[in-house]
Amino acid sequence: MKKAKWLFLFPALLIACRQQEVADDRLIIAASIAPLADFCRQVGGERVSVFTIVPSGANPHTFELDPQLLIRISEARLLVLNGLGLEYWADKVADNFSSRDLQVITVSQGIPVLQDEDHAEGNPHVWLNPLHAARQAEKITGALMRLDPLHAQTYRDRSDQYQKVLHDLDVEISREIAGWQNRRFICFHPSWNYFSERYHLEQAAVIEKRPGFEPSPGEAAEIIGLAKRLQVRAIFAEQQFPLKIAEMIAAESGARVLVLDPLGSDGEGYSYVSLLRTNVAQMAIALR
Repeated sequence: MKKAKWLFLFPALLIACRQQEVADDRLIIAASIAPLADFCRQVGGERVSVFTIVPSGANPHTFELDPQLLIRISEARLLVLNGLGLEYWADKVADNFSSRDLQVITVSQGIPVLQDEDHAEGNPHVWLNPLHAARQAEKITGALMRLDPLHAQTYRDRSDQYQKVLHDLDVEISREIAGWQNRRFICFHPSWNYFSERYHLEQAAVIEKRPGFEPSPGEAAEIIGLAKRLQVRAIFAEQQFPLKIAEMIAAESGARVLVLDPLGSDGEGYSYVSLLRTNVAQMAIALR
């Protein structure tokens, strides 16, 4: 409740602390997570200046905004959110900036949502299916064309090129996975549902069904028994979550822990396409 209190009081702080805007005429964009930030850069090119709200290595489900980040968001023209509950802080941010010149878009809207026990609004990890990512990039394209109509054709052309890149990536991954002999996996957190649905992999079990709640000894034993019975070869862990439980289940079941990253490190040279390729290469270690 503490964070909610200062969020509602923050407009006064923004007025007092607002930083100078960039000297050039680029559109400043705030994107909640690294993949969405990359979509913005791919479509916007030199016309945009993009920053990512959730930093590398942080868990977006538990990440807390601080005043400095809110100041940066206040300087943006566009706030790009994934939606489906991933940004639990989104409504409070929108309320604080409702009277400012800030457009907010939610790029998961219109994408068929997969339900799971962990997410009340549906599984939010839609960007891990590159065809869904293409739809998210298209929504960003529309927003940029509305905000900057003078350069609308530039955004349209860049978006069309990136759509081809994402569809080619989908074909590449499909061909790679078509040759895998094993398709079952256990995941620590249900991040890969949209990916596994697209490429016909089978999620046999989830280790941590609720964020922050490790499985009981009985639940862990049940997962181990399931892994042995189904001959599961891979446990998908993530950099944003602890490895201890996944490693214990792997040791008992004979599976292999593969550390995946659904977000990636949003540094220089970051690429969503490279992110998916790296994850597929990791999966292939146990599943090919």
